[in-house]
Amino acid sequence: MNPNLYLNHSPFTHPGAHAALLETLPQTLPELTEALRGLVIHYRASGLEFPLERIKDIDTRWVSAILERIRERDPAPLSVAREPLERFVGCCRDFSLLLVAALRQQGIPARARVGFAPYLHPEFRYDHVIAQYWNGTRWVSVDAQLEPQNFEFDPLDMLTGTFLPAHTVWQRYRTGQLDPELYGVSPHLPFRGPLFIRDYVLLELAFLKNRELLLWDRWSAMNEPLEQSAPLIDELAALLERDDVDALESFIRNHRRMQAEGEMVCHSPTGQTFRWQLESML
Repeated sequence: MNPNLYLNHSPFTHPGAHAALLETLPQTLPELTEALRGLVIHYRASGLEFPLERIKDIDTRWVSAILERIRERDPAPLSVAREPLERFVGCCRDFSLLLVAALRQQGIPARARVGFAPYLHPEFRYDHVIAQYWNGTRWVSVDAQLEPQNFEFDPLDMLTGTFLPAHTVWQRYRTGQLDPELYGVSPHLPFRGPLFIRDYVLLELAFLKNRELLLWDRWSAMNEPLEQSAPLIDELAALLERDDVDALESFIRNHRRMQAEGEMVCHSPTGQTFRWQLESML
Protein backbone atom coordinates (compact mmCIF):
# COMPACT_ATOMS: atom_id res chain seq x y z
CA MET A 1 0.00 0.00 0.00
CA ASN A 2 1.27 3.48 -0.88
CA PRO A 3 2.88 4.86 2.32
CA ASN A 4 2.07 8.42 1.28
CA LEU A 5 -1.58 7.67 2.09
CA TYR A 6 -0.51 7.76 5.73
CA LEU A 7 1.75 10.81 5.61
CA ASN A 8 -0.89 13.40 6.45
CA HIS A 9 -3.13 13.49 9.49
CA SER A 10 -6.54 11.87 9.41
CA PRO A 11 -9.49 13.62 11.08
CA PHE A 12 -8.74 11.44 14.10
CA THR A 13 -4.96 12.03 14.39
CA HIS A 14 -5.00 15.74 13.61
CA PRO A 15 -3.75 17.66 16.66
CA GLY A 16 -5.81 20.74 15.86
CA ALA A 17 -4.75 23.69 17.98
CA HIS A 18 -2.27 21.48 19.84
CA ALA A 19 0.25 20.84 17.06
CA ALA A 20 2.94 22.70 18.99
CA LEU A 21 2.19 20.59 22.07
CA LEU A 22 2.58 17.41 20.03
CA GLU A 23 5.95 18.67 18.85
CA THR A 24 7.25 18.72 22.43
CA LEU A 25 7.44 14.92 22.28
CA PRO A 26 10.86 13.30 21.70
CA GLN A 27 11.82 12.59 18.09
CA THR A 28 13.51 9.19 18.47
CA LEU A 29 11.29 6.11 18.65
CA PRO A 30 12.54 4.67 21.98
CA GLU A 31 12.17 8.00 23.74
CA LEU A 32 8.90 8.78 22.00
CA THR A 33 7.20 5.52 23.02
CA GLU A 34 8.54 5.89 26.56
CA ALA A 35 7.05 9.39 26.71
CA LEU A 36 3.66 8.09 25.55
CA ARG A 37 3.65 5.53 28.35
CA GLY A 38 4.14 8.46 30.72
CA LEU A 39 1.02 10.14 29.34
CA VAL A 40 -1.45 7.27 28.87
CA ILE A 41 -2.48 4.44 31.17
CA HIS A 42 -4.65 1.46 30.26
CA TYR A 43 -8.07 1.53 31.85
CA ARG A 44 -8.01 -2.23 32.63
CA ALA A 45 -4.51 -3.63 32.17
CA SER A 46 -3.03 -1.16 34.66
CA GLY A 47 -4.93 -2.83 37.50
CA LEU A 48 -5.74 0.59 38.95
CA GLU A 49 -9.15 1.89 39.93
CA PHE A 50 -10.30 5.16 38.38
CA PRO A 51 -13.37 7.28 39.20
CA LEU A 52 -16.06 7.36 36.52
CA GLU A 53 -15.15 10.86 35.43
CA ARG A 54 -11.64 9.67 34.60
CA ILE A 55 -12.81 6.42 32.98
CA LYS A 56 -14.75 8.59 30.53
CA ASP A 57 -11.38 9.40 28.96
CA ILE A 58 -11.65 6.15 27.01
CA ASP A 59 -14.42 7.61 24.85
CA THR A 60 -12.18 10.44 23.62
CA ARG A 61 -12.13 9.87 19.88
CA TRP A 62 -9.82 12.60 18.53
CA VAL A 63 -6.11 13.23 19.19
CA SER A 64 -6.87 16.95 19.51
CA ALA A 65 -9.25 16.16 22.38
CA ILE A 66 -6.81 13.72 23.99
CA LEU A 67 -4.11 16.38 23.95
CA GLU A 68 -6.55 18.93 25.36
CA ARG A 69 -7.35 16.66 28.32
CA ILE A 70 -3.69 15.99 29.00
CA ARG A 71 -2.89 19.73 28.82
CA GLU A 72 -5.79 20.69 31.08
CA ARG A 73 -4.59 18.34 33.81
CA ASP A 74 -0.92 19.26 33.55
CA PRO A 75 0.53 22.04 31.34
CA ALA A 76 4.02 20.49 31.40
CA PRO A 77 5.57 19.43 28.06
CA LEU A 78 4.45 16.01 26.84
CA SER A 79 7.98 14.73 27.38
CA VAL A 80 7.36 14.94 31.14
CA ALA A 81 5.82 11.75 32.57
CA ARG A 82 2.67 12.16 34.65
CA GLU A 83 1.97 10.19 37.79
CA PRO A 84 0.00 7.01 36.92
CA LEU A 85 -3.28 8.22 38.40
CA GLU A 86 -2.93 11.54 36.56
CA ARG A 87 -2.44 10.06 33.08
CA PHE A 88 -5.01 9.93 30.29
CA VAL A 89 -7.07 6.79 30.88
CA GLY A 90 -7.13 4.95 27.57
CA CYS A 91 -6.39 1.67 25.84
CA CYS A 92 -4.07 0.22 23.21
CA ARG A 93 -5.78 2.29 20.53
CA ASP A 94 -4.79 5.51 22.29
CA PHE A 95 -1.10 4.60 22.69
CA SER A 96 -1.00 3.74 18.99
CA LEU A 97 -3.06 6.71 17.83
CA LEU A 98 -0.80 9.17 19.65
CA LEU A 99 2.27 7.48 18.20
CA VAL A 100 0.82 7.67 14.70
CA ALA A 101 -0.06 11.34 15.26
CA ALA A 102 3.43 12.16 16.54
CA LEU A 103 5.12 10.40 13.60
CA ARG A 104 2.85 12.05 11.04
CA GLN A 105 3.64 15.38 12.66
CA GLN A 106 7.32 14.62 12.00
CA GLY A 107 6.54 13.88 8.34
CA ILE A 108 6.84 10.10 8.71
CA PRO A 109 4.10 7.91 7.15
CA ALA A 110 2.39 5.98 9.94
CA ARG A 111 -0.80 4.02 10.49
CA ALA A 112 -2.59 2.00 13.16
CA ARG A 113 -3.40 -1.70 12.75
CA VAL A 114 -6.21 -3.68 14.38
CA GLY A 115 -5.89 -7.31 15.41
CA PHE A 116 -4.82 -9.60 18.22
CA ALA A 117 -1.72 -9.98 20.38
CA PRO A 118 -0.67 -13.57 21.22
CA TYR A 119 2.19 -12.16 23.30
CA LEU A 120 0.00 -10.59 26.00
CA HIS A 121 -1.16 -13.89 27.50
CA PRO A 122 -0.07 -17.49 26.95
CA GLU A 123 -3.60 -18.87 26.77
CA PHE A 124 -5.74 -16.08 25.27
CA ARG A 125 -5.33 -13.75 22.27
CA TYR A 126 -6.40 -10.30 23.40
CA ASP A 127 -7.67 -7.76 20.91
CA HIS A 128 -5.06 -5.11 20.31
CA VAL A 129 -4.00 -2.10 18.25
CA ILE A 130 -0.42 -1.37 17.24
CA ALA A 131 1.25 1.26 15.06
CA GLN A 132 3.33 0.94 11.92
CA TYR A 133 5.66 3.46 10.32
CA TRP A 134 7.33 3.45 6.92
CA ASN A 135 11.15 3.40 7.21
CA GLY A 136 11.70 3.94 3.49
CA THR A 137 11.61 0.28 2.51
CA ARG A 138 9.06 -1.48 4.73
CA TRP A 139 6.37 -1.05 7.38
CA VAL A 140 7.86 -1.39 10.87
CA SER A 141 5.44 -2.64 13.54
CA VAL A 142 5.58 -0.95 16.96
CA ASP A 143 3.70 -1.69 20.17
CA ALA A 144 4.02 1.59 22.06
CA GLN A 145 2.15 0.25 25.08
CA LEU A 146 4.81 -2.31 26.00
CA GLU A 147 7.77 -1.85 28.30
CA PRO A 148 10.53 -3.33 26.09
CA GLN A 149 12.41 -4.99 28.93
CA ASN A 150 9.38 -7.16 29.76
CA PHE A 151 9.35 -9.04 26.44
CA GLU A 152 11.73 -11.33 24.58
CA PHE A 153 11.10 -9.55 21.26
CA ASP A 154 11.64 -5.93 20.27
CA PRO A 155 8.33 -3.99 20.57
CA LEU A 156 9.86 -1.26 18.41
CA ASP A 157 10.38 -3.60 15.44
CA MET A 158 8.19 -6.65 15.77
CA LEU A 159 8.74 -9.54 13.39
CA THR A 160 5.88 -10.53 11.09
CA GLY A 161 3.58 -12.89 12.97
CA THR A 162 4.22 -11.40 16.41
CA PHE A 163 1.06 -9.33 16.09
CA LEU A 164 -1.83 -10.90 14.15
CA PRO A 165 -3.94 -8.51 12.04
CA ALA A 166 -7.66 -9.19 12.26
CA HIS A 167 -7.85 -10.40 8.66
CA THR A 168 -5.20 -13.07 9.36
CA VAL A 169 -7.14 -14.37 12.36
CA TRP A 170 -10.34 -14.45 10.28
CA GLN A 171 -8.65 -16.44 7.51
CA ARG A 172 -7.25 -18.96 10.00
CA TYR A 173 -10.63 -19.28 11.67
CA ARG A 174 -12.31 -19.95 8.32
CA THR A 175 -9.79 -22.69 7.51
CA GLY A 176 -10.13 -24.29 10.95
CA GLN A 177 -6.61 -23.42 12.10
CA LEU A 178 -7.62 -21.82 15.40
CA ASP A 179 -10.26 -21.74 18.11
CA PRO A 180 -12.10 -18.42 17.66
CA GLU A 181 -13.22 -18.43 21.29
CA LEU A 182 -9.64 -17.70 22.30
CA TYR A 183 -9.72 -14.35 20.46
CA GLY A 184 -11.43 -11.32 21.96
CA VAL A 185 -11.56 -8.86 24.83
CA SER A 186 -11.26 -11.39 27.63
CA PRO A 187 -11.77 -15.12 28.29
CA HIS A 188 -14.21 -14.05 31.00
CA LEU A 189 -16.41 -11.84 28.79
CA PRO A 190 -18.74 -12.65 25.86
CA PHE A 191 -16.85 -10.29 23.53
CA ARG A 192 -14.93 -12.96 21.64
CA GLY A 193 -15.41 -15.57 18.94
CA PRO A 194 -16.35 -15.48 15.22
CA LEU A 195 -18.59 -12.41 15.30
CA PHE A 196 -16.02 -10.46 17.26
CA ILE A 197 -13.27 -11.40 14.80
CA ARG A 198 -15.55 -10.46 11.89
CA ASP A 199 -16.17 -7.04 13.41
CA TYR A 200 -12.44 -6.50 13.88
CA VAL A 201 -11.81 -7.18 10.19
CA LEU A 202 -14.25 -4.35 9.49
CA LEU A 203 -12.44 -2.16 12.03
CA GLU A 204 -9.15 -3.02 10.36
CA LEU A 205 -10.57 -1.75 7.07
CA ALA A 206 -11.74 1.48 8.74
CA PHE A 207 -8.32 2.11 10.32
CA LEU A 208 -6.52 1.52 7.02
CA LYS A 209 -8.88 4.05 5.44
CA ASN A 210 -7.78 6.63 8.03
CA ARG A 211 -10.87 6.24 10.18
CA GLU A 212 -9.19 5.29 13.46
CA LEU A 213 -12.39 4.62 15.41
CA LEU A 214 -12.87 3.72 19.02
CA LEU A 215 -12.83 -0.05 19.41
CA TRP A 216 -16.41 0.09 20.66
CA ASP A 217 -17.76 2.03 17.67
CA ARG A 218 -20.19 -0.04 15.60
CA TRP A 219 -22.07 0.40 12.33
CA SER A 220 -24.75 -1.43 10.39
CA ALA A 221 -22.46 -4.06 8.81
CA MET A 222 -21.72 -5.36 12.29
CA ASN A 223 -25.40 -6.18 12.80
CA GLU A 224 -25.56 -8.67 9.91
CA PRO A 225 -25.76 -12.40 10.67
CA LEU A 226 -22.37 -14.07 10.39
CA GLU A 227 -23.43 -16.45 7.62
CA GLN A 228 -24.71 -13.52 5.55
CA SER A 229 -21.54 -11.44 5.76
CA ALA A 230 -18.93 -14.22 5.81
CA PRO A 231 -18.37 -14.44 2.02
CA LEU A 232 -17.74 -10.69 1.79
CA ILE A 233 -15.46 -10.78 4.83
CA ASP A 234 -13.51 -13.58 3.12
CA GLU A 235 -13.06 -11.30 0.11
CA LEU A 236 -12.15 -8.33 2.28
CA ALA A 237 -9.62 -10.36 4.28
CA ALA A 238 -7.88 -11.43 1.07
CA LEU A 239 -7.64 -7.80 -0.05
CA LEU A 240 -6.30 -6.71 3.32
CA GLU A 241 -3.68 -9.44 3.06
CA ARG A 242 -2.54 -7.92 -0.25
CA ASP A 243 -2.43 -4.41 1.28
CA ASP A 244 -3.76 -3.08 -2.03
CA VAL A 245 -5.43 0.32 -1.68
CA ASP A 246 -6.91 0.31 -5.18
CA ALA A 247 -8.54 -3.07 -4.62
CA LEU A 248 -9.90 -1.91 -1.26
CA GLU A 249 -11.37 1.20 -2.92
CA SER A 250 -13.16 -0.99 -5.45
CA PHE A 251 -14.43 -3.28 -2.70
CA ILE A 252 -15.86 -0.35 -0.75
CA ARG A 253 -17.55 1.11 -3.82
CA ASN A 254 -19.09 -2.25 -4.70
CA HIS A 255 -20.15 -3.04 -1.13
CA ARG A 256 -20.98 0.29 0.49
CA ARG A 257 -22.67 -1.36 3.46
CA MET A 258 -19.32 -2.78 4.60
CA GLN A 259 -17.72 0.59 5.20
CA ALA A 260 -17.96 2.69 8.32
CA GLU A 261 -20.14 5.66 7.43
CA GLY A 262 -23.36 7.29 8.50
CA GLU A 263 -24.75 6.62 11.95
CA MET A 264 -22.25 5.08 14.31
CA VAL A 265 -23.22 3.56 17.64
CA CYS A 266 -20.66 3.65 20.43
CA HIS A 267 -21.21 1.06 23.17
CA SER A 268 -18.77 2.43 25.72
CA PRO A 269 -17.15 0.26 28.43
CA THR A 270 -18.54 2.87 30.83
CA GLY A 271 -21.98 1.38 30.13
CA GLN A 272 -23.18 4.38 28.13
CA THR A 273 -24.27 4.37 24.49
CA PHE A 274 -23.64 7.25 22.09
CA ARG A 275 -24.69 7.86 18.50
CA TRP A 276 -22.72 9.99 16.08
CA GLN A 277 -22.27 10.55 12.35
CA LEU A 278 -19.20 9.57 10.31
CA GLU A 279 -18.58 10.76 6.78
CA SER A 280 -17.90 8.24 4.02
CA MET A 281 -14.46 6.66 3.55
CA LEU A 282 -14.71 7.34 -0.18
